[in-house]
Order: sequence, then structure tokens, then C-alpha cells
Amino acid sequence: MVEKFEKELNELKNKILEMGEYSKSMLEMSMEALVKQDVELAEKVIEMRRRLPEFDQEVEERALKMIALYQPVAKDLRTIGCILKMTEHLVRIGRYGREIAAIARDLSGRPHVKRLIDLPYMCRITCEMINNALEAFRTESLEKIRDIGEKDDVVDAIRYSIFRECLSYMLEDPRNITPCTNYVMIARYLERCADHACNIAEKIHYMITGERVEIN
Repeated sequence: MVEKFEKELNELKNKILEMGEYSKSMLEMSMEALVKQDVELAEKVIEMRRRLPEFDQEVEERALKMIALYQPVAKDLRTIGCILKMTEHLVRIGRYGREIAAIARDLSGRPHVKRLIDLPYMCRITCEMINNALEAFRTESLEKIRDIGEKDDVVDAIRYSIFRECLSYMLEDPRNITPCTNYVMIARYLERCADHACNIAEKIHYMITGERVEIN
């Protein structure tokens, strides 16, 4: 019974890691579509959105079944609880990737304003935060998420910088209003994804240590 539980738990952990990589890839691909004005890639990300509810449903059903069958306690129960919470945040990250892809598609026919400001850099930091959280979950080590709060502060600062810069461009030339408004929206989406990465890190910290922390 113990061996079967451990096998199913490992499979469940691998599934949530797969979901995490999938959601993160949607974010990365959407930014690439924006930078390159690649409509085909943007459409691919939008279509990928359909897989997120399937991940969510599969993880939830397997997790609840394990709780009912094996009645895990202590760290095993915290691990399953962490996984259930992670699905919520990963679905939202994937949805933000889809929203950015939709903006990339809509903006594809017009030139960028000043090489997209700092959006690609902001996306790289956000994806690094997500990746570090997933790695902390995989290795059950806190080392990867020790500085995730500092990275979140950087993302927040970039968002405000983008807002101020976009505002100046919109005042300078009314033709910049549409693209810059969308840039501000994308920055907001990326900031929310970074927040979700922090929330995942909080759940992982609790899973590993049994102690609750607040990162952002």
C-alpha cells in the first residue's frame, strides 16, 4: 500500500510539473509572438489555452482520489494540498499567456513603440520566478525560492517604469495610445504572473517545512 501511494504521488508531482512547464511556455511563446509579430505563434498559444482545464481536472481528480483512498497525513497531505493550490495559479498563468498572445495578434500589423520598452525583460524575470518555484517543488529545496520576493519587487518596479514611459509616449503622439495601452496591460499581466509564482512558492515552503510564510 505504501509503495503504491508513493508511486501515485510521484506521478501526480510529475503531472503538476508538466502543467507548470506548459503554462510557463505559453507565457514565453506569447512574448515571442509579440516581439516578432508572429500571428501564427500567437494563434498557437491561444489554442493551447484549451489544454489548461484538462490539466486542472486531471490533477484535481487524482489528488482527491488519493486523499480518499490513502488518507495521507503530515508532509504527504501537505504535498497533495500544495499541488491542488498550484493548479489554480498555473491555470491563471496560462490564461495570462493567452491574453498576451491575443494582444500580440491584434498588434501585429503596426510597428512597435521603442522596441517594446522593457516587456521582454520583464517576461524573462517572471518566467525565471516560475521556473525556480517549479524547481523548488521538484527538489523539495527552498534554495531556489529564497530570493523570489526580491525578483517580484524588480517586476513591480519594471511595471511602474513601463507605465510612466508609455504615458509619456501617449502624450507625445496620439498614435501611440493603442499600442502603449496594450503594453501597460501586458505589464500588468506579467506582474500578476509573478505574484502567482510567489503564491506557489509560499505553498511549497509550507509543503516542505510545515510553516506558513508571506512572500508578496
